[in-house]
Amino acid sequence: MKSALVLLAVLALTGYVTVAQNTPPKANDSTTPLHLLQPDYPVPYGQPKIEDVTKVIGRVYEYLESTTPAQLVDRQSNQPITDYAKFNPNAIIKPGDYRLTSYEWGVTYAGMLLASEATGDSRYADYTNKRLAFLASVIPYFRAQVSADPHANTPLRAMLAPHALDDAGAMAAAMIKASRSGGVKTDLRPQINTYLDYITKKEYRLSDGTLARNRPQPNTLWLDDLFMSVPALAQMGKLTGDATYFDEAVKQVLQFSKRMFNKEKGLYMHGWVEGMSVHPEFHWARANGWGVMTAVELLDVLPENHKGRAAVLEQLRAHVRGLAACQSGSGFWHQLLDRNDSYLETSATAIYVYSIARAINRGWIDPKAYAPMALLGWNAVSTKVTDKGQVEGTCVGTGMGFDPAFYYHRPINVYAAHSYGPVLLAGAEVINLLKKKTFEINDSSLQLTEKR
Repeated sequence: MKSALVLLAVLALTGYVTVAQNTPPKANDSTTPLHLLQPDYPVPYGQPKIEDVTKVIGRVYEYLESTTPAQLVDRQSNQPITDYAKFNPNAIIKPGDYRLTSYEWGVTYAGMLLASEATGDSRYADYTNKRLAFLASVIPYFRAQVSADPHANTPLRAMLAPHALDDAGAMAAAMIKASRSGGVKTDLRPQINTYLDYITKKEYRLSDGTLARNRPQPNTLWLDDLFMSVPALAQMGKLTGDATYFDEAVKQVLQFSKRMFNKEKGLYMHGWVEGMSVHPEFHWARANGWGVMTAVELLDVLPENHKGRAAVLEQLRAHVRGLAACQSGSGFWHQLLDRNDSYLETSATAIYVYSIARAINRGWIDPKAYAPMALLGWNAVSTKVTDKGQVEGTCVGTGMGFDPAFYYHRPINVYAAHSYGPVLLAGAEVINLLKKKTFEINDSSLQLTEKR
């Protein structure tokens, strides 16, 4: 009996030891470095690889190359038109997924040029150079038709008879960049002059010369119009050496900012109406994108000794501070920047990534403070580029509203053209950033380190 009891005790002890050996220790502050637990990030976290960024923008290139043909066809027969000596009233640019003459495509052409510089891959620049040369080649073909009716519904109406800054600014800036790079052998200067003539002489202005529109209300400033004018003016200053273009560009930035920039929030309102005693502030994301990118594009070419440079640089820094405070934990920015229940939007996020990364690369803002957020933004954007190369989560073209529902419920669409140029620009500038700076994970967070 005594032996049996001893045996039972031994077996019990052995069983206890076995259970104890197979049971992991309880995770608590004493047994586990909890600060090293892997967070459940909604987008990739950390430093992206250059080759991965290159693959993302490569998919965008492949998609656009295949879906934006540069060719004239007969709209009825869909047959190619190769003889430009005889005008065909049914002639159109072969339909693709996007229009080759829109302001969105002006941004895309610039994005392709920068992607070529960053990657060393000539296909990107060839995309832009081929299409701009094609457009220049068909200008004589359509000129008589547009001269007879400046409102004619022809593929080149916006080029030959611009009616708005949207028609002129982004395309002009892209053409000047392409001309300065030497990749386009066709003379684009006549068309550039047409665009700049519209911007400087024909667009409606307030009494102090600020570029304005008469919609949706008389004497309305649209923040978008900074980008639809200033980069073209700045590039023209660089192309010609005429300082009056720089002076005009700086004036527009400062006069828009005086009326539309909320210094406390560090954000621009979308619209300002001269006749309003109160100005509703809707901080629409993409318009703020056009605003911050305008400052970057201007500073890129504005002479160091220009009297307005310091003011533009300070405006950029103030805006970046405001944008940084609004980035979501997923890396995206919201459709209305200061309203976190509005949806996350891709095109604006891509514009911010480009602008912030370029400002870092140019030495205009603190890299330790802003580089991690730029890379987080890129990681977010990269999740919206499909295997096909389309970009998801982009707000469609947007007018101006003075109530929140207008902005909250703007549709998103994969064919919204506004995202493609910004994604190319963002990817290219992130590649440049990764070449210049090194990063590490320190205590689980991404940190800039000194280049070794």
